Amino acid sequence: MSEPKVLLSGLGIPESPRWHDGRLWFCNWIDQQIVAVDGDGTPEFTDVPVEQLMGWSIDWLPDGRLLTTGDKLRRYEPDGSVVVHADQKANEIVVDRTGHVYLNGADFNFSGGEAPKPGYIKLVTPDGRVREVAGGIEFPNGMVITPDGRTLVISESFAGRLTAFDIEPDGGLSGRRVFAEGLGPDGICLDAEGAIWVSTGGSSVVRVAEGGEVLQRVELPENRAPFALALGGPSGRTLFIMTAEWHLNDTVGDNLGRLTKGPRTGKVLALPVAIPAADHP
Repeated sequence: MSEPKVLLSGLGIPESPRWHDGRLWFCNWIDQQIVAVDGDGTPEFTDVPVEQLMGWSIDWLPDGRLLTTGDKLRRYEPDGSVVVHADQKANEIVVDRTGHVYLNGADFNFSGGEAPKPGYIKLVTPDGRVREVAGGIEFPNGMVITPDGRTLVISESFAGRLTAFDIEPDGGLSGRRVFAEGLGPDGICLDAEGAIWVSTGGSSVVRVAEGGEVLQRVELPENRAPFALALGGPSGRTLFIMTAEWHLNDTVGDNLGRLTKGPRTGKVLALPVAIPAADHP
C-alpha cells in the first residue's frame, strides 16, 4: 500500500469527514468552520454558529439540507437561514434514508478533565421528536449505518470497541453486540465489503472485519493522531484521514490547549485503497 499524501494542512482539528455531492466535507474544529474540498484540493470555508470549539459534526437530511450538531442540532435552509432542528446537545451524527437522525453524546466535561460518565444514542424522528434509543455507551464517537439501513455501528472510544445494533422499523435500536474490540475508535467509515476503517488509539488506522480480524493497517508518524476517517473520491476508493498533532503522554487539557493556542497542525491525508465506500444508507 502506498503512503498517505497530504491533501490539506494548516487546520485546527479536522473531524466528521463526509464525501457528499462530489466533494469532501468536514468540520474544522477550533476555527469553527465547515470545509468542502473539490477534486483538485481547493478548499471552501464556511463559518458556522456552533457555540463550542470541539465536539460537533455534520450530515445531511435526505432532501439535501445540512445538519450540524454541537450545543444544538441545527438545520441549514436553502435560503441561507439556520434554524434549530432539535434542542439537543450532541457530538456525532448519522442520518438514514428515511430521515431518522441518530445523535450521540455524554454529559460530562471531557476537555475539562471531569470524570467520565456513560453516554447515549438519541433518535430524532422526522416529526422532530427526540428519544434515547441506547445508553451505557463508553464515550460515544463515530457512527455508520449499513446500506440496507438495518444496522448501526458506533465507536465506544473508552471501551476500545465497535458496537453494533439492529435498527427497528420505528428507528429504535436492539440486538446490541460487539463488532470488534482492541481498538481506539473515533470517527469511522464503512466499505462495500462491510469492513470498517477505524483508529487504533495510537498513530495508526486499520481496516477491520466484523469479529475483529484486522485486514489492513496504515501507520502514521508518531504523535499524528487520526481523529476520523472517510471513504470517497470519484470511485469511492480514496481513504481520507483527518489528523492533528496529539501527544499520548500529555493530558487532554494540554493537548487541546496546544491545538487551540498554538500552530494549526491539522491535516487531511489521502490514501488510495482497493475496496470502495459502502453506498450511503
